[in-house]
Formats: sequence, C-alpha cells, structure tokens
Amino acid sequence: MSPDLDRRRLWASRLASCRQRAETPPPLVVQGMLTRMVGLTLEAVGCQAAIGDRCRVAGPGGTVVESEVVGFGADRLYLMPIGDIRGLAPNARVTPVGRGGDVGLSDAVLGRVLSGTGVPLDGKGPIAVAQRVPLAGRGINPLTRHRIDQPLDVGVRAINSLLTVGRGQRMGLFAGSGVGKSRLLGMMTRFTEADVVVVGLIGERGREVKEFIEGILGEEGMARAVVVASPADDPPLMRLHGAALATAVAEYFRDQGRHVLLLMDSLTRYAQALREIGLAIGEPPATRGYPPSVFTRLPQLVERAGNGETGGGSVTAFYTVLTEADEQHDPIADSARAILDGHIVLSRTLAEAGHYPAIDLERSISRAMADICDPRHLQDARRFRQVYSVYRRHEDLISVGAYAAGSDPQVDHAIQMYPRLMGFLRQDIGERDAIADSLQGLRATVKSGEAAGAPERAAAGVAPRPAPPARRG
Repeated sequence: MSPDLDRRRLWASRLASCRQRAETPPPLVVQGMLTRMVGLTLEAVGCQAAIGDRCRVAGPGGTVVESEVVGFGADRLYLMPIGDIRGLAPNARVTPVGRGGDVGLSDAVLGRVLSGTGVPLDGKGPIAVAQRVPLAGRGINPLTRHRIDQPLDVGVRAINSLLTVGRGQRMGLFAGSGVGKSRLLGMMTRFTEADVVVVGLIGERGREVKEFIEGILGEEGMARAVVVASPADDPPLMRLHGAALATAVAEYFRDQGRHVLLLMDSLTRYAQALREIGLAIGEPPATRGYPPSVFTRLPQLVERAGNGETGGGSVTAFYTVLTEADEQHDPIADSARAILDGHIVLSRTLAEAGHYPAIDLERSISRAMADICDPRHLQDARRFRQVYSVYRRHEDLISVGAYAAGSDPQVDHAIQMYPRLMGFLRQDIGERDAIADSLQGLRATVKSGEAAGAPERAAAGVAPRPAPPARRG
C-alpha cells in the first residue's frame, strides 16, 4: 500500500469526523459571572437557568461550589450553595449544568446512612443504583389513594391502644427540647411491624446522628432502616434536600408495595431552612418571620406521604414539631396540626417526673382511630380517657389536700385508678408491646376500674347501668 493512499484515507477519516461534529454540535453553554454574595445568597449575571437547575461556581485556585437556582430578577440569578462556600471570590465563573433533582436508589440503601445529596456517610462504599427517582416525587390522584383502614403496630402501648395509628396516616409529634422525642422515635423504629423504616434527621445537632444510630436504633433497628442525615451545620438548601430525599426513599419502597414508616426529625427545622432561603432572596416575612412560601411548601412535603394507590404500599409518617418554650401556638405547629391526621403532644411535666413516654393524653388525638378500631376498643379507650381526665381536672385540689374524700364518686374512683392508668401508660425504651397485648392490657385496666368503682357507686346511691336489650333476630 502506497504512502499517498494511506494519507488520503487518514484525511478522509478526519474529514468524516469533522463533518459528524458539525452535524451534531454540542449544546452551547453560556457562562456567567458571580457579582455579589450576601449571607448565603449568590448573585450571578450573564447566564440563564430555570428554578431548581444546578450551577457550578468555579473560584480561583480550583475551588468549585455546587449551587442551585432559587430565584431570579431582571438580569440576575439568585443561587444558594449546596456545599462549602469558602474560597469563592468576585468574578467567579458560573456555569449552568442542568437539572439535578433526582437520586439513584435500590434495595441496597437498607442499613445505610446517607447525606442530603444521597452520598453514603457510613464508609461502607458506594450504593448500587437500580432506579433514579425524582426528589420532588410524583403526584397521586387523591381519589386513587387507598383509604386508611388498617392499624399499624408501632410497639408503643400508649399509641397502640389510645392513639391508634393507621397505615398511611400522617402524625405530628409535638415536643419541646429534652422531653424524650428521640427515645420515642427509636422505640417505634425498632418495634414497628412496617417493612421498611426511613429516618430523616434534618437540622439536628451533628452528635445526635451517631447517638441515634448506635444508641437508639442499634443493629436490629438499622437492619431494615435507611437514615438520611443533614445536621444543623449543613446549608439550608442541603437540609431541604435531606427532607426531600427521605421522602423520596419512602416513596420508592411504597411503589414496590411495601409498608414504610417515615420518621422525620424535624418538620420545624425544614420550615426554618425554607425561611432562611426565602428571606435571603428578598421574600417578605409574614408570620413571626416566616415568609408565605413556607406555608405552601409544608403541605407539599407532607402530602407525599400516605397510602399509595389501591393495592399498593403505604407510607405512615411521624413528623416531629419543635414547640419552643412548649408553646403550642407557634405558626409552624398550627400549620402542621391543620395538615396532619393527628398529633401526639409530649409533656415536659411528665418527662421531669421520669414518666416515659411522656405523652400528654388529653392534648393528643388520632383522627383516623374511629375508622380503624372496633367498637369495643373505642369504648375501652373512651372509658380510660374519661377516668384520666377526671383526675387531671381535679389534680390541683388533690395535690394540696383540698379535696375531701367522698365528695364526688367519680373523683374518688379516679384517685383510686390513677396509679393503674399511669402504670399502663409507662413503658421502658427496651420493652416492646404488640398491638394485641396493648389492647388486652387496656381491657384489663378498664375492667379493673369498673370492678373497683362498683362499691363506690352503690354507696353513693348510683344505680348500675341497665344491660342493653337483646336483639330480636
């Protein structure tokens, strides 16, 4: 073969390659410039991107910061960093890189600890990806959702019997600091009968992440759990992504037909991250410093939980809501109470008295309980609450000795029964109480109260209730 022929073939190959590149040119990427930074808000000019798009900000010395578009105005883009911003300088190059709102998942995430961006934090290596799912989730027609009609065993006696939770229900756990909410979440994580448990630790102290995983969950709890951790020192956008990722993981397993328990600690930190972003880009504060967008985004996150379509899986969710100074009328608490299917309030008074779980029964309610419990269970729970409430209404008089025994048979009965009621509600963190055992214990407690109250009613001249007439059939 002659050298001239070889050269012609080489040039022909090069020309064909050039022709192919000319016919399929790469998309044009316009770089912008970082012009201003105030707090955590980056302002860029010279480029365009949509809300939610990712941008790469390249500073001097090889510093690269991932960011996300959170707003725009006139010729400016407002960005919020996802990672560390140290090393950025004026006139840094800003390059849009497209959408970044999905994450790769598979069953391999079980037993793993992830960051808000889905990166493993436990040092166990990368996670195999079977499917990519959007962080924003997918909408479900409310008319195709399966109704809440089955109870979920969470292993906690007080909840199983008196605040029964149904599969697909969304509950709020309202508590101040230091009243045992982490212990209660840990109990539910280890003892629930759900197939998968997803724990989102959003905006909490960094040391609590390891303490929760090792001290509360343990190996048994982690075996079927996925933990998403975005501690308080993460940027606000990372905390938002952590909450979205935890919900996306729960949705992924629900779409496989599994029953998922989602525990998010806390919804308040999620709202505070939204507030930080909203105020940083100039949104006006409305209620106690919270901009209006916060109260739009909260239900969008919560509504992603719940039952799937009929015949599918479910996501039963518990969202902790921090009540600063134990104030139940905080705007986030009020908003959460309105969009959730019930709430459990933890009492500081009970916690300080060493009573765990410190559930304030009078201020707690499960809105789905009437639809998932049989009449006998509802009757026993109602009777338990009545006796408990009678004692609490007269507790001040009783504690100071101002109540005279015999003045009111109901109060006398409540005084006699109160130690038994509190003993029933008390449960150690390592003790599991299945729902059948909880209902049996509730029935035994109520029956013992009825037996103890019969002589008092007779002495007071109160006639026993007549038996209901037999049905004719």
